[in-house]
Amino acid sequence: MNVTLENDNLLVKIKSKGAEVFSVIGKGTHLEYMWSGDPAFWGKTSPVLFPIVGTLKGDTFLYKNKKYNLTRHGFARDLEFEITESGRDRVVFTLDSTPLSLQKYPFKFRLKIKYTLQESFLYVYYILENIGNEEMYFSIGGHPAFKVPLVDGTHYTDHYLVFNKIETAPRWPISTEGLIESNPVRFLHKTNKINLNSTLFQHDALVLKHLQSDIVSIKSTAHSHGLDFHFEEFPFLGIWAANNADFVCIEPWCGIADNVTHDQELISKEGIEKIETGRSWSRIWKVKFY
Repeated sequence: MNVTLENDNLLVKIKSKGAEVFSVIGKGTHLEYMWSGDPAFWGKTSPVLFPIVGTLKGDTFLYKNKKYNLTRHGFARDLEFEITESGRDRVVFTLDSTPLSLQKYPFKFRLKIKYTLQESFLYVYYILENIGNEEMYFSIGGHPAFKVPLVDGTHYTDHYLVFNKIETAPRWPISTEGLIESNPVRFLHKTNKINLNSTLFQHDALVLKHLQSDIVSIKSTAHSHGLDFHFEEFPFLGIWAANNADFVCIEPWCGIADNVTHDQELISKEGIEKIETGRSWSRIWKVKFY
């Protein structure tokens, strides 16, 4: 089932499967901002990453001396969410744990993904409730893919990313198994700009940790359109595109793939989040389109 949200500035479409945004059209700009989801390159558009972000070592984690298997980015992106609230410019999708999910991830949860429109902003809320009787450990993140080039007749290399603060920050390489290497590589040095080109992601995603910035924008030297992506509440940021595909993903993460040296224990995993029983947890990211 698809849901359409609308206000004076934006027209947004979201699938109930995975609670996944697949279209954002600017009413004033007449532009589509989201990647098409062409399966020849990458068939997703904005998956929700839960209850893990990235890859586990051996696709396995250990909790209370028991092994559990989860594939890359977890299972939420492939499941049907229930629509529990809706309006012209807002919707809430809800996913509850099930006996099947408990076989892969031993925590009882209620995950709500809330989308709201305010002027030219799309707000995305992750609201997670621990409805079990023990502490819950998890990671969660976004993976939205934005169309680049944004305007017909322009080129991928006309576009660039710009942070709202000058950064000196390395990137953390990803191994062939999808794990985070132990040693970072020099990347950003007294700059706030990344030029987009076909070789930027040849070694998988750019993984950045604990940046000074909390906004990254997609802009172009060929036109004045773009977007501002706000990720204040997320300590990790991934940036990725498939080879020769016309998009770039900006990925806000609370959590990260296992390090190559990780012992697979869930509670000691880098970036792991925790909720006490009966409590809830929330984060927001938002995008301004122009």
